[in-house]
Amino acid sequence: MSSERADSGLGRRTAHRLRGDIGRTVLGEDIALDVKLVVAGGSGAGRTTLVGSVSEIRPLRSEAADGSGREGSGTGERKRGTTTTVAMDFGRITVHAGLSLYLFGMPGQDRFRFLWDELCAGALAAVVLADARRLEDCLTAVGHVERARAPFVVAVNRFPEAPGRTECDVARTLGLDRGTPVVLCDARDRTSGKEVLIRTVEYAGRVHTARLLASLG
Repeated sequence: MSSERADSGLGRRTAHRLRGDIGRTVLGEDIALDVKLVVAGGSGAGRTTLVGSVSEIRPLRSEAADGSGREGSGTGERKRGTTTTVAMDFGRITVHAGLSLYLFGMPGQDRFRFLWDELCAGALAAVVLADARRLEDCLTAVGHVERARAPFVVAVNRFPEAPGRTECDVARTLGLDRGTPVVLCDARDRTSGKEVLIRTVEYAGRVHTARLLASLG
């Protein structure tokens, strides 16, 4: 079974579980949950593209001329005069009637790192987008969300002509703790991006539940 097919199947199974569990009390009463997720990653990894592709509202973007030669749209092209996020991206997606995700895309360049703590405050979890051609570019983002103790999923954006990367390869290169999910995605595709977000919420639920149980002794 290919990794793409496995990821797709897992996304469908996860979506089914979320529809049954999230947004409902133990007594079966429906509740509305608004959840904040942070989308981080290296410059040009596709954060703006992911937020824009899944958002059901017109996404808020704050871009300026980059000049680095890296394409910030997530298309995989490299050319001069492109843009980069200088404050944040913002979007919203309703997974189902009881669960809405508010997405905050963090700027990738180090000179905007002073914004990261503010954007991470109150977040349930984070998605760290990685470019398979240059995984090391997202190491700073991984380190930040780890220090913030935010559960996170690494989503490897499938750029054209990118080298094949296995989950173990990505985890080893980034020095991830055992159990940190690594998924393949296409940031331009709404269904693919939505599956990443569902995996992130599911994983965050497990981590926060484990922490709560540990605190209770």
